[in-house]
Amino acid sequence: METQTILALDLGRFNSVLCWYDPVTRVAEYRTIRSTPDDISRELTREPVGTIVFEACSQAGWVNDLCESLGLPALVASTTGSAWQWKRIKRKTDRDDAFKLARMAAVGEIDPVAFPDRATRQWKSLIGLRKRLVSERIRSQNRIRGLLVSQGLSSPRGASAWTSSGLNGLMTLCLALHDCPPDQLWRGELLVLLDRYRSLEQEIRVTETALDALAKKDHRCLLLQSIPGIGLRTAEVIAVHFPDARRFRSADEVSAYAGLVPRQYQSGETDRRGHITRRGPKLLRAAMVECAWCSLRYNAWARDTWLRLQANGLSKKKAIVALARKLLVRAWAILRTGRPWHAPTVSTA
Repeated sequence: METQTILALDLGRFNSVLCWYDPVTRVAEYRTIRSTPDDISRELTREPVGTIVFEACSQAGWVNDLCESLGLPALVASTTGSAWQWKRIKRKTDRDDAFKLARMAAVGEIDPVAFPDRATRQWKSLIGLRKRLVSERIRSQNRIRGLLVSQGLSSPRGASAWTSSGLNGLMTLCLALHDCPPDQLWRGELLVLLDRYRSLEQEIRVTETALDALAKKDHRCLLLQSIPGIGLRTAEVIAVHFPDARRFRSADEVSAYAGLVPRQYQSGETDRRGHITRRGPKLLRAAMVECAWCSLRYNAWARDTWLRLQANGLSKKKAIVALARKLLVRAWAILRTGRPWHAPTVSTA
């Protein structure tokens, strides 16, 4: 007879709390261990369990891989649902979290996360690194502009200001910090900022080279680039978030997954819709909104749809978000069917 014992793990950065829960007797046993593969592996195999459950978090990836290597059934719980909102409670501990996981698994209330394979997770992490590096490069540009403006100098403008010739022109204003007189320290500060900017440029180039090599080997990226306005960077973001497009049953599920659907409050005669939920992967949502803006230039269907949405009463920004959702749904359909883009017929309704 198979055991019904549920093992719930509240994973922490240094220590984790484990809860063995018997849904028949409702007896719970706890243990605190270090969050290391050896310690967790030993506890996973200490006694037979029917289900292992833990929250989606930064440690969930390698713990899920560990369960698969041991042949143990594991559930990775999504924490975006209302059941995970800890409000108006007098106590919240790691034991409480583990016990809550176990009880929800016992009654079948766990909303499981489809965990991608290790290679896909590593690819997604590298995409996220590039995004952070690009954001840091923009902040570095703004710091350089701010420093020059504070000294009464003109601020660099346009893309040409950040080319090699533009940066060399800024270097003529620099001095090493130890050579700067007390009233010219800004020249040394500018040198430090420019060195940091060049370093970021190099790091971005190295990261993008690795990403380009990965994307060129993935047929999904080539397929997604058949959509006018979607380039390599957007295609790779969509590809890593839809490793198996067939796991989504409808366009509504895809939209909800990306957090591009409006919040809804309905009670009796009241039915209000607010801002989008913003649940799900932020990286995917941001990429689709940026792609929607770019598509206005390159995709006739996207521009016609955007104009039609505004004619129906939406503001420019709300229409862009709605267009981003439509583009994502069509990208998902392309991945599901394996057929390249063809421009849909725009409804005049």
